Amino acid sequence: ESAKVERSSNCYNNNNGGKGKRLWNKVKYQLVEYHSVPGYLRDNEYIKGHYRADWPLKQAFFSIFTIHNETINVWTHLIGFFFFLSLTIYTANRIPVVVDSHCFQHLPDVFQGGDLHQLQTDLMTCLPTLPTISDLHKILSDCLPERFSSENHTDSCILRIISDDLANTIAPLARRPITRWPFFAFLGGAMFCLLASSTCHLLYCHSERLAYVMLRLDYAGIAALISTSFYPLVYYSFMCYPLFRNIYMGFITVLGLATVIGSLFPAFQKPEFEPYELSIFWDEHVGCTPNLHKQILFWDQPEALHTTGYEVLMGVFYGLGALVYATRVPERWMPGKFDIAGHSHQLFHVLVVAGAYTHYRAGLVYLKWRDLEGC
Repeated sequence: ESAKVERSSNCYNNNNGGKGKRLWNKVKYQLVEYHSVPGYLRDNEYIKGHYRADWPLKQAFFSIFTIHNETINVWTHLIGFFFFLSLTIYTANRIPVVVDSHCFQHLPDVFQGGDLHQLQTDLMTCLPTLPTISDLHKILSDCLPERFSSENHTDSCILRIISDDLANTIAPLARRPITRWPFFAFLGGAMFCLLASSTCHLLYCHSERLAYVMLRLDYAGIAALISTSFYPLVYYSFMCYPLFRNIYMGFITVLGLATVIGSLFPAFQKPEFEPYELSIFWDEHVGCTPNLHKQILFWDQPEALHTTGYEVLMGVFYGLGALVYATRVPERWMPGKFDIAGHSHQLFHVLVVAGAYTHYRAGLVYLKWRDLEGC
């Protein structure tokens, strides 16, 4: 009987112990208020609650699926990362070729029908870099033999010869596309910045040491975005002026590396350095010097004005984001009301993605401009 009572007592204690452990874990990983978090997590005194503090990496990682004051910060840039990854894949697949020889294999079938309009459409597909030529129909009519018509079908051998001759005639009109690496460098820098930022906001609640590492990674991502954003602007604007191109690209690369190296020092993280960080972020992205230089050199080119318009809009997005971030608006007006959604850092994230996408649109204009005109 006593053994039975002892087993019941042990079972009761084990059940209570299991419940107590689960309850303790639940309490331990609850969100806390601003006054309860360690100093390294006190970045914005106007965000009063919903903090994660000293969480294990596993819990910090899976908190991506829970609600706290960093959830939207994580997801805005994580979604932005996948958005730019999709843009990169799309752009890579859209790189034009000089001549797609496989397209010409079915041209004899088009010749049999005698439809020059269909032939023009097929050729534009085969030669994606070929500009729209208003008199292409006349060119095709002139280069085909007189006996070619829908009523006078020639044999397949002759049609194959005509197809080859036509390909050789049209192929020189197609320009070989210019190098894409500056554009893809920008896309890579944008993806690195967005992924680094998302990872930082997700994991830096683990410990002060990891927060230090994550913040360095975040600064490196910002520097990468700043530096690589200049590459399409500088490379394609001054493609025919290698001296200016190399000076600008060398300067911005060195400045970006200096920013990353400087961010490794703890003093860089102090609040008094924040205005300098934001001013660097704003001034570098406006890119006044190369943009003005571009306007002087290509004042008569509509593409120069078009790309500058995109870059000014990008500067507006980044500048507005920096202003919101620095002034802690809107949470400073109603502390505690924007802890979950709508605070300044989240708005800053959205504006960064918008600015980067605007620069992507400018890059497409640069590619089309240089593909068609070259130097």
